[in-house]
Amino acid sequence: MAPPHDFPLLPPGFRFGTSTASYQIEGAAAEDGRGPSIWDTFSAEPGRVSDGSSGAVACDHYHRVDEDVALMQQLGTGGYRFSIAWPRIQPTGRGPANAKGLEFYDRLIDTLLAHGQEPMVTLYHWDLPQALEDDGGWLNRDTVDRFADYTAIVGERYADRVEHWIPVNEPNVASILGYGLGTHAPGKAMLFDCLPAAHHLLLAHGRAAIELRRAGATSIGCANNHAPIWPASDDDADVGMSKIFDALWNGTFLEPMLLGRYPADLMPLFEDVMQDGDLATIRQPLDFYGVNYYNPLKVAAADEDSEIPFDLRQVVGYPTTDVGWPIVPDALREWLVMFRARFRAALPPIVITESGCSYNMGPDEDGVVDDQPRIDYLRAHLNAVSEAIVRGVDVRGYYCWSLMDNFEWAEGYTQRFGLVHVDYETLERTPKKSFQWYADLIRAQPQHL
Repeated sequence: MAPPHDFPLLPPGFRFGTSTASYQIEGAAAEDGRGPSIWDTFSAEPGRVSDGSSGAVACDHYHRVDEDVALMQQLGTGGYRFSIAWPRIQPTGRGPANAKGLEFYDRLIDTLLAHGQEPMVTLYHWDLPQALEDDGGWLNRDTVDRFADYTAIVGERYADRVEHWIPVNEPNVASILGYGLGTHAPGKAMLFDCLPAAHHLLLAHGRAAIELRRAGATSIGCANNHAPIWPASDDDADVGMSKIFDALWNGTFLEPMLLGRYPADLMPLFEDVMQDGDLATIRQPLDFYGVNYYNPLKVAAADEDSEIPFDLRQVVGYPTTDVGWPIVPDALREWLVMFRARFRAALPPIVITESGCSYNMGPDEDGVVDDQPRIDYLRAHLNAVSEAIVRGVDVRGYYCWSLMDNFEWAEGYTQRFGLVHVDYETLERTPKKSFQWYADLIRAQPQHL
């Protein structure tokens, strides 16, 4: 074990965890009554996923709960963030619960608790039942009511055993990439006409929070994807467009949750879809604010003939991960500090609900996965969190994305984000060097010394 001074030190009680999502790891896509989701449909369309794959088998976590939870216990984490597959609970998104689906998550939650892992449950991590998408999906306000019904079923069943709840994962990604650009399921390229989906996802967050409180949940938060937005140049057009994009990507999702309003510049875009009381419903009390952080984005003003007014540019001058994302841990620290400075009393404690990186090295001839770049990445980002805490930001935890390699959405199985290597032919799990580093880091913390 490396000496403790090699590790970032976090305050006593800081929660170290790992994160996954149902469609990315569970597999068993047609077993025990699970209905099809939009990602089953999207993955089956040629050209949608880079390697033509799907989550039909994924990591087969559905059949390997004991093995995977044992890995968490070996890692020494205190929490595990996972998502419930809506079509496993309600195959068509409506009607009575599927008993076998409920029983699976009963077993998962009980196994986690028996192994010292506090559950953090995400209700929606993008696998909308296809039957609801056939009726308009998140463009249809009725889907919000269906989500509230689903939440009531899940809350009643599990609220007594689940420590933390997140209604909706990354509503900006689900709406803008899924309905605006079409690079994620359901694959609709509607540009700014995707904003009703964004509003309905936010409304679903609020409605779910109400249902969870009613069921006795005591800790409810969010998991919003946030990126510092950098202008591509000092040109007024680029600076102005970067501010508009910041309002779209970040402000549209955090301001309604924290302040009960949309960014002023974008408010006219939502007027036709909003009803009286919607913003009050969205602005539910949050016990924690979850931040999913990966990298900053660079924005320029687009050419006049472009379909959209902004142009995303490559962030240069920094090393990149294997998926090509720039590695800028200082941007995480700066974003956290600015976030606190801007929202202060409106901001609950923060949890980093996702942060991680893709490096694709596999086992060597001795079976060792030497992923030193991932160790460097995690060390740098946890140092950034530590520095933000010293600057007065109340950050309570860090959930590494991800526990294991998995189906990485439109990238399929071409990118590996896990602390555990998964052989997709044999499904054998192999802890990487980063797994041991993370375990050593946790043991080196003040509460463990």
